[in-house]
Amino acid sequence: MRAILIAISLAMAACAPEPVAGEARAALVLAAEAYERAQIDGDAATLGNIVADDYLLVGSDGSRQNKQELIAFWTAYGFDPEPVAISDPVELYWTDGAALGGMVTLRGMRNGAPFSVNIRYVDVWVLRDGAWVVVYGQTTRAE
Repeated sequence: MRAILIAISLAMAACAPEPVAGEARAALVLAAEAYERAQIDGDAATLGNIVADDYLLVGSDGSRQNKQELIAFWTAYGFDPEPVAISDPVELYWTDGAALGGMVTLRGMRNGAPFSVNIRYVDVWVLRDGAWVVVYGQTTRAE
């Protein structure tokens, strides 16, 4: 029985797809950096290109946001976030996708008042028609 399980495991490993590598991985890194910059800069056009039409974000309170709501959040009048530094990074890759995330402290000004929140997040990326798009996000407040 043990030999059969080992043989099945080896066969499955041999058939497993290769994770994202080379040029595709480099393009993903650039897309993820552009996504972060577009959020901080409130760049609706770039967000519109990087966020998939079927995007879904689930917030730490269980709320859901679609693409239009996400863009509205990051481009809202009076919202001025500072650049973030990612700690405790998460990087999981597969053939045509990845989960990227980590911890950030999001700080800035909202309607003239300072804000600061610690967030653990993950974004799921998919390679579609030769371009990386983010299709799913999950955030959790971390105090």
